[in-house]
Amino acid sequence: MSYGQGGQGEPPWDPWKPGSQQPDWGSGNRTPDWAALAEASETRNRRRRLLVIGGSAIATLAVGAAVAMAVVSANGDNTASNQSGKLPGTTAIPSDTTAPAPSFAPTSAPPPLDPMDFISSVKKDTAPLSPDILFPGSQLTVGDRVYRKGPTASTTKCATGVQRTLPKVLTDNGCTRLLRVTYSKDGVAVTVGVAVFDTKAQADKAKAQADSKSIITSLPGQGVATFCRTAVCRSTTNSVGRYAYFTLAGFTNGKDATAKSAEVFRTGDDLAEFAFRQIRRRGEAQASSAANQ
Repeated sequence: MSYGQGGQGEPPWDPWKPGSQQPDWGSGNRTPDWAALAEASETRNRRRRLLVIGGSAIATLAVGAAVAMAVVSANGDNTASNQSGKLPGTTAIPSDTTAPAPSFAPTSAPPPLDPMDFISSVKKDTAPLSPDILFPGSQLTVGDRVYRKGPTASTTKCATGVQRTLPKVLTDNGCTRLLRVTYSKDGVAVTVGVAVFDTKAQADKAKAQADSKSIITSLPGQGVATFCRTAVCRSTTNSVGRYAYFTLAGFTNGKDATAKSAEVFRTGDDLAEFAFRQIRRRGEAQASSAANQ
């Protein structure tokens, strides 16, 4: 038996024609070619899927073009999408892209001058110096405490304004000048002494060599009674730059100071801090002046 071709001389089954136009296959012993029919059906389905996919792609391209046109139009007027004719010609576009980038001079400011440089050597520390310049005004206010300024003194013979072991220390290290000033408050007085050297190294060495017996001589006067000549007083020693500074604080009535004499300790500390700040300000003022020249 033969399947799919019918009798001899008859046309084959055409899957693209309706049933009414197909050839009459005659008697019931002729069976259609089912494999050919299935293949034809699959061919139709593939063509239909290709048509659907192609239509979707065209629709997607159309939507993308519409979005692009909307974006271009949003940038300006409605003619913004037709600007190709206004692009510059090739002669107007630089062709050399290997030229070095432009350089600019640095704009950062130089680092500030160090005030310590100006108070560490006599070569730079050239501003005028006196007790009234270093300790100006007639009183000193620290918090709620007001100290009245008393007598001042200045000498190039440093050993004459100090006592015990301090004269040798100052002389051996080349002290060139000694400034003194006294402040008082409520029966307590303090004398501040500032020894001046040519270099910071000399001042540091003088500070290191000073001991508990290296004290300055108190400076009474202008309403301040003699103090700290025979009584026990509290002294301090320190240095900054080319300056060594000392304090001697005690009671003006001759009473000995003890570890419980808080007012004596506070007065000495306030004036020692003030001496440090004034010397430091001297360096800051000279550094600022040099920077502005």
